[in-house]
Amino acid sequence: MELYTPVLALAALAALFAVGSIVTSMVVGPSRYNRAKLDSYECGIEPTPQPLGGGRFPVKYYTVAMTFIIFDVEIMFLVPWAVYFDQLSWAGLIAVFLFLFNITLAYAYEWRRGGLDWD
Repeated sequence: MELYTPVLALAALAALFAVGSIVTSMVVGPSRYNRAKLDSYECGIEPTPQPLGGGRFPVKYYTVAMTFIIFDVEIMFLVPWAVYFDQLSWAGLIAVFLFLFNITLAYAYEWRRGGLDWD
């Protein structure tokens, strides 16, 4: 247990700092709110008005971002395989082919759903 004492002390110190920072900001910080502070901020541009019912929100940007993340992770896993290709056995080759098969299924699903089409 004595090996974990420094780790537990550091975790307690970090938790104390996090809680203390939040409590201090609530006590010391200003609590006067006005319309400008509560309004949404869009990079210095006046926010566009929304319909009363909320309206539809386009999620095309987020689907493209998720597609990028999927294929970015694919590259992240393929680079070490390419570096150590000559040292891998058949099990490593089969594992990479199964990984590529799974990523290909994700790509085909995204393509079939129309996530790669620009309107």
